[in-house]
Amino acid sequence: MTTPRTARTAGTLTFTSYVQARGPVLLRAARSLTANPSDAEDLLQTALTKTYLAWERIQDHRALDGYVRRALLNTRTSQWRKRRVEEFATDELPEPDPLPAPDPAEQEAVRDAMWRAILKLPARQRAMVVLRYYEDLSEASTAEVLGVSVGTVKSAVSRALAKLREDQELAQVARHDSQVMAA
Repeated sequence: MTTPRTARTAGTLTFTSYVQARGPVLLRAARSLTANPSDAEDLLQTALTKTYLAWERIQDHRALDGYVRRALLNTRTSQWRKRRVEEFATDELPEPDPLPAPDPAEQEAVRDAMWRAILKLPARQRAMVVLRYYEDLSEASTAEVLGVSVGTVKSAVSRALAKLREDQELAQVARHDSQVMAA
């Protein structure tokens, strides 16, 4: 049995069809805001729940991606503010390092190093870099999603890119990758 919210009617976008069509893109956006894939799934689920509850009130369904991204950012900010005292950042993980796996493709190594470097950025800069370069939004669109000025986006992204250029691990992987290509 279908409900009015899940039934597909001619010319109208339903919540279910929206999630099916945009789910992978939204999960990538959530993944970029967290350090853990499971947390990203939880974050997306919470944002989609908020979107579902507001579905009837959203008049312009062309702006749904922006609405969900905003819900992702707001939810992540709320989680960060409410995080428990037991959670803290550390340079050493309590688990032993796993045994080295076979050497992955060089492109994958660079991508992983880039994500690690991005995760080191402050949350606001990380959000702006992800929206600008991974979600391919313009500076104006990024500013609108985050509720800041275009100048704020420009300066924050500039500072974030400078931090990424200074990241030693990323520089080392990029140097290794360029040496492999030259050989």
